[in-house]
Amino acid sequence: MKAVILAGGLGKRLRPLTDSIPKPLIEVGGKPIILWQIEWLRSYGVDEFVVCVGYLKEKIINYLGDGSEHGVRIGYVVERRPLGTGGAIKNAEAFLRNERGFFVVNGDVITTIDPRELTDLGPEHVGAIALVPLRSPYGVVEFDDDLTIRSFVEKPLLRDYWINAGVYYFKPDIFRYLPAEGDIERTAFPHLARAGLLRAVKYEGAFWRSIDTVKDLEEVSRLLGEGGVVSKRT
Repeated sequence: MKAVILAGGLGKRLRPLTDSIPKPLIEVGGKPIILWQIEWLRSYGVDEFVVCVGYLKEKIINYLGDGSEHGVRIGYVVERRPLGTGGAIKNAEAFLRNERGFFVVNGDVITTIDPRELTDLGPEHVGAIALVPLRSPYGVVEFDDDLTIRSFVEKPLLRDYWINAGVYYFKPDIFRYLPAEGDIERTAFPHLARAGLLRAVKYEGAFWRSIDTVKDLEEVSRLLGEGGVVSKRT
């Protein structure tokens, strides 16, 4: 089974950390984001990776090499200029067009979801998107009918709302819908959704965080702790 890691972004919101380190190599809980991802996916049987690189690509390639040190095989597809998430996947078509299906993960996500649940597609689907409950960015105040405050809940999950987890499974048919340049979230996904070609898979109870800001980095590092392992066994 193959997985694509989208690792070519500039990581602007993590500057100045990303001035000299590509975002996927930023350490979270004592380990680079991209290594968390490889270990997580490897624990579910993924043994071959295509890493889409651009910004500071040499540092990612030098760190991961051919993947043998981590028990997997890794190849690279280079973006000569930023292509966006959709363009980056399209750029890797030569490595993926003959697969029955493949996973794609954004290069800033750390999670324990079981990606195998994404592979159960109907004949009408070209792919599936992992969804996780929206986490409130603020603490929530709970009160009763007479406005007496009863509790404070820090950043609860809002289970009536679901967000794109940045983890996907696609059939090769997806390449017909991908742009040469642009983000998949703004180009292909709206069209595919209107046509009923995407399946949603809801995940509750799994660990999921996106590392977008220094605050995220600090919070997730605290949650994971030093030396932890994200896998199906955690």
